[in-house]
Amino acid sequence: MDGVPRVPEQRRPGSPAEPDRLRFGVLGPVRAWRGDAPLSTGSPQQRALLAALLLREGRTATAAELIDALWGEEPPSQALAAVRTYASRLRKALDPGVLVSESGGYAVRGLGEGALDLAAAQDLAARAERARTAGDLCRAREALGRALALWDGGPLAGVPGPYAEAQRVRLEEWRLQLLESRLDMDLEQGCHAEAVSELTALTAEHPLRERLRELLMLALYRSGRQAEALAVYADTRRLLADELGVDPCPELRELQQRILQADPALAEAPSPVAEAPVAPVRPAQLPATVPDFTGRTAFVDELSEVLASADGRVMAVSALAGIGGVGKTTLAVHVAHRARTAFPDGQLYVDLQGAGPRSAEPETVLGSFLRALGTADSAIPDSLEERAALYRSVLDGRRVLVLLDNARDAAQVRPLLPGTDGCAALVTSRVRMVDLAGAHLVDLDVMSPEEALQLFTRIVGEERVASEREAALDVVAACGFLPLAIRIAASRLAARRTWTVSVLAAKLADGRRRLDELQAGDLAVKATFELGYGQLEPAQARAFRLLGLADGPDVSLAAAAAVLDLPVEETEDVLESLVDTSLLESAAPGRYRYHDLVRLFARACAERDEHPPSERDAALSRLLDFYLATAAGVYGIERPGDRLVDHLQTARHPGLAFTDRHRAQDWLYAEAVSLLACVRQSAVPGFLRRAVDTLWACVDLAESGTNSKAYESVAAALREAAATSADPRAEARALIMLAYVHHITGRFDLAVRAAGRAAELSTGVDPLAACWAYNTLGVIALYQNRYDDGEAQLERAIEGFRACQDRPGEASALCNLSRIHLATGRTHSAVALAQQGTDTYDDMGHALKGANGRYALGLALTQSGRPGEASARLQEALAVFRDSRQQLWEGMALFRLAEVDLVALRPAQAAANAELALTVLRDIGGDWRRGNALVVLGRGLHGIGHTGRAEVCWRESLSLFEALGAPEAETVRELLAPLPVA
Repeated sequence: MDGVPRVPEQRRPGSPAEPDRLRFGVLGPVRAWRGDAPLSTGSPQQRALLAALLLREGRTATAAELIDALWGEEPPSQALAAVRTYASRLRKALDPGVLVSESGGYAVRGLGEGALDLAAAQDLAARAERARTAGDLCRAREALGRALALWDGGPLAGVPGPYAEAQRVRLEEWRLQLLESRLDMDLEQGCHAEAVSELTALTAEHPLRERLRELLMLALYRSGRQAEALAVYADTRRLLADELGVDPCPELRELQQRILQADPALAEAPSPVAEAPVAPVRPAQLPATVPDFTGRTAFVDELSEVLASADGRVMAVSALAGIGGVGKTTLAVHVAHRARTAFPDGQLYVDLQGAGPRSAEPETVLGSFLRALGTADSAIPDSLEERAALYRSVLDGRRVLVLLDNARDAAQVRPLLPGTDGCAALVTSRVRMVDLAGAHLVDLDVMSPEEALQLFTRIVGEERVASEREAALDVVAACGFLPLAIRIAASRLAARRTWTVSVLAAKLADGRRRLDELQAGDLAVKATFELGYGQLEPAQARAFRLLGLADGPDVSLAAAAAVLDLPVEETEDVLESLVDTSLLESAAPGRYRYHDLVRLFARACAERDEHPPSERDAALSRLLDFYLATAAGVYGIERPGDRLVDHLQTARHPGLAFTDRHRAQDWLYAEAVSLLACVRQSAVPGFLRRAVDTLWACVDLAESGTNSKAYESVAAALREAAATSADPRAEARALIMLAYVHHITGRFDLAVRAAGRAAELSTGVDPLAACWAYNTLGVIALYQNRYDDGEAQLERAIEGFRACQDRPGEASALCNLSRIHLATGRTHSAVALAQQGTDTYDDMGHALKGANGRYALGLALTQSGRPGEASARLQEALAVFRDSRQQLWEGMALFRLAEVDLVALRPAQAAANAELALTVLRDIGGDWRRGNALVVLGRGLHGIGHTGRAEVCWRESLSLFEALGAPEAETVRELLAPLPVA
């Protein structure tokens, strides 16, 4: 921030502004507004005067200073009169009292809060610095992003005079410093792949700025692109030598050496600042802590801190909740032992037996507590109220810790709380004690994988585990990282010297037998769960059983209502009551999940207790119908007029209805994992056709990147199930989905086989599916340069779609046919076909598919020599793809924009767009598309003088194309031909 003029009387931006208050901008053209209405700032010299006063920090500028600022050493003869004229005009345009005359000069005073964009930027930069110093990089990055967003082009744009020129240079340098700081924090937070594109463009714009080059090298290295990072250094060294006759700065040279040495510190994330450990303390008169207590460091520290706060407070109470076997008692006893010296007057303990059929009565517990505190039996009253009052009186002035283990509910606990200064209570329960006033609530979850493996190793022994670490990880994962289950499994292994860890892992791999295997002596996971299940009301028990049947990692409230065949409100009440018992977890608002072992127990209960047994299949059928109906609705709102929704199986559940496409998308992506799990689970007779149709209705998930692999796996499972069941309709539709996934991942040979088989199976059986099979075959033929075959397939698709009266399908085939025409030199008809398809989509209000039409139209316009129109169409498509979360097409639109930039002789922009395309296509699109993007990136880099990086990109693309046997390899060889062989 050195050298940046500070502006006074500017307070922190963000407070509500009056509708007619004045605002000024200097981080771009010099402008003024009253509210949202722009004000005239006059001629360039008049704007120069306003800028000089705004940047004067509220101080008075003499007439001589203003003349020098506007004209320098050669002012006009009437300069003083001109300054006075400009000031008079500005005073009339602004509010009274803003531009004041003082001692023959002028000043701007009394600006309101956030009135000047520069002041707002300075405030945000200061906030960013404070946040970064405090270690809050997210807040720092957000503040810097907001500060940089205030720039609207070059600062003081179009303002003449030496003062404006000096300030312009200084403000631009400050902007670059802020940008470098933000990019530096991007890299600190692991956003290296995303930063490469921006840094590539910036280094092209500021080729001699070495800090940007340094950040680009680091971003490339952390993205796994070491050769490109070193090529940046080589390009930089050559440029500096040619332009300035100097070598790169020491920082850049040091980074090059560290990259050459593959310094592991370059890829390391900054270490978090360790919290000061809580001083260990020793308890007394408590159950013995387990000698192999493991992990739970954060919980131990948190609870110890709460107990320590009892000094000087009325009472400290912590209530731990969690499922049976999660280690609540073990943790509470361990923490109580640590707090021993803080409670020198004693520690009380009781097992309240809240999970059993006969929980301890509070008055009985109080009697035992009073006796332990030295009260004679004859002095202990009979009633609960009197005992509680005496208990609090006896504790007055003492420092005592009370551990109330295995509580039933808050009503059982309240009379047992000390309630006096210096005392504390630890409570464990399977129920969350939300109604225990003043309690510090802790939800205890299962162990982390590292903690679980550590506990297992402590019991079994380092020697047996070290040689079978992978098998040991399988064991603790099969135990769901539940401490009780891990202890049981480890104890069984420790008692059987002839077993290996792999033998135990194999026994636990069978989910149907796992709970039976997890018992040793008087410890059994199933028995622990049975205690909680036995206390459920009938409606709770039914919900617990049926929801456990679904394979998804969690379930939404609406989906659960479908499973249970209950209204949403009633379902929520039941599920929240199960959450309170810790048999169910609330993964997020409106979403619920089971621990893995609890799910197995719930399924065992369903097999044992659900009557009639057919209700189990009925529940899963309702869930599939819910997903089918809702996914069909989402498909329909994204693709109005698409006939697929009329050719899907009928669902008996109405599903959710959406009127807004964004809410529909939100639902689809939020439900993706659970939806796909349900579809896979439904690959059985009686469910299969609905499962296949559900998968087709949620086809957008195939392009999302995050879900594409899971989508492919489910499609393959459905295809296999359909083939086994001899159901050609279901098999054809599953194959169409497989072909689509292979297409978007660049596995074209597999796509051709799947689509060809789908066409054979669906012809005469499923006309709409046949159309989509021909459409896919046509697209793949285009990519494989089989243009005659592709044109024939697409003509068949168009004819079929017309027969089915599926106008969106016809538009898709027309756009694909446009690309065949384009590849065969028929550019005029290519533009016409793409325009026809796009118009059809637009007529039907088809935003998403309309973007695909614009994509095809953009390609045709590019090749027709109309780059301006092509760029406009592709930008429109890109906005929709991003809005619709279509990751593949977002990346491809960026790639095509880079091609347009090359045609329009914008190599820096081409490189930036190609970098963005590679970042988006990182996990989707396949090697063929990545290879093409690398070719365009290389062309853009070559155009801005980054020849070293360009060669690296081309050699990588050549490697990809050669591995694929793609004809594009020859084009890349031609690009590399003039370059020296590596």
